[in-house]
Amino acid sequence: MKNAIHFEIVKTHRHSSARLGILTTPRGRIDTPCFMPVGTQATVKALTPEDLKSFGVQIILGNTYHLYLRPGHDLICSLGGLHKFMNWSRPILTDSGGYQVFSLKKFAKVTEEGVTFQSHIDGSSHFISPERSMEIQQALGADIIMAFDEPTPHPSDPRQTETSLRLTTLWARRCKEALRSDTQALFGIVQGGMHLDLRKKSAEQITGIDFPGYAIGGLSVGEEKSLMYDITGYTANILPTSKPRYLMGVGTPEDLLQCSAMGVDMFDCVMPTRNARNGTLFVKGGKINIKNSRYQSDPDPIAPDCSCYTCKNFSKAYLRHLIMADEILAMRLLTLHNSTFYQQWMVGIRKSIADDIPFNMD
Repeated sequence: MKNAIHFEIVKTHRHSSARLGILTTPRGRIDTPCFMPVGTQATVKALTPEDLKSFGVQIILGNTYHLYLRPGHDLICSLGGLHKFMNWSRPILTDSGGYQVFSLKKFAKVTEEGVTFQSHIDGSSHFISPERSMEIQQALGADIIMAFDEPTPHPSDPRQTETSLRLTTLWARRCKEALRSDTQALFGIVQGGMHLDLRKKSAEQITGIDFPGYAIGGLSVGEEKSLMYDITGYTANILPTSKPRYLMGVGTPEDLLQCSAMGVDMFDCVMPTRNARNGTLFVKGGKINIKNSRYQSDPDPIAPDCSCYTCKNFSKAYLRHLIMADEILAMRLLTLHNSTFYQQWMVGIRKSIADDIPFNMD
């Protein structure tokens, strides 16, 4: 089967292991390192596809578990696939549903065959196997799809972690065998918890199956930040240099910078959108909580040098008023800012790599 994607490393950073890359998919080019906004239920909350394109988003993420339960992959397929369903013409990555299933541990039963679980929506019983995950993701039609894995909870002892690792490898092989599409790229996922020897073992097994890209899973699950960085750096360093590396579910602007420096190419996280809905806004050098009373009469924008629609048109005083009054517009305007900030942050990281400038938080 031919490769559905092509990955080219354009330049390696002089001051770190960061790489400037171009990931080409059937639906367009992605400049890496990149951040993928999370569109869990076929929408990035509070934003339109036109919004996303306006501030440079090249790829978004959809959630297999949620779309399978509602509205259903068969319905989406019958309506032309996920791209047409949500009117997004650029690339989409779908996760396998593994993380969501295993976050419902008390409602799930895991066997070698797959996972039986109860829907968080109505309590109905469902079964997802590697083959079923591939069936769902192929029906959705995303450009990049993920192997069904068993994320390792934290903390986990070596025996528990190795059992999870064994399932992840077995399921990865079955996912590859079940793939029928030559327009979708299937990425393998490396697990191994917080144990370096098991990370190495997982990386060797997953890369041995030979996928066009690899994800680092099982991080940002409650471990200390320093440990997350240690595991990310170690794992990225033992993955193939010629293929994209995707760090799942991470993170803050600092995380994106630090992990890009370790050679990670792709990121996703709900942080910019979720924080926006709670009134937390990202700015250079940190973040602010717009609910703070100090902004009650502040006539300035969130960030004078920000190019987003919100900063060009509204004051902090107005934004504070909206969120304190529980107005829907607050969710939209604050999400526009945070999402623009994240994309511009990645532009800055890519420029630093291109110009061989040391990374910094400013």
